[in-house]
Amino acid sequence: MKKTLLGFVLALVVVVLGALAYFGLGLAPVATSAPPMPFERLVAGMALHARISKEAPSQAPIPADEPNLLAGARIYREQCSVCHGLSGQAETGIAKGMFPHPPQLFSGHGVTDDPPGETYWKAANGIRLTGMPGFKGSLSDTQLWQVSLMLANADKLPAAAKAVVGEPLK
Repeated sequence: MKKTLLGFVLALVVVVLGALAYFGLGLAPVATSAPPMPFERLVAGMALHARISKEAPSQAPIPADEPNLLAGARIYREQCSVCHGLSGQAETGIAKGMFPHPPQLFSGHGVTDDPPGETYWKAANGIRLTGMPGFKGSLSDTQLWQVSLMLANADKLPAAAKAVVGEPLK
């Protein structure tokens, strides 16, 4: 029993020292153009989904009406579009250079299938090690909900909101 415990402790020490050497010797991929580290997506994804399922609000405190969707489109254009894109527009140079790559929310798989509470949580808190900032300190709760509701309804926006997210960036 004593040898087994000693073997376990030694193995754990070797793993910890190996990880420290991996990072300390500059072997870990840290450039945005580098491939992900082993298990990086798995571990980060598991942690993110667990946290969101525990903390994301289940209902929006404001309605998904035209004034809120239009306000959300304006806020999105101003604060989010440089990374997450606009409807029918080419991806920006900033988005191309990020790792992990930010989802382009108006092309391919967007967030219209995500519950607004999940989008709200991500916008409010940000996502560590992704470049996604938390906007809780710079946008009001109402503004965060307006953007979240606009994105949840991006496939059925009123004409005025559609026009805002379809104009090219200057």
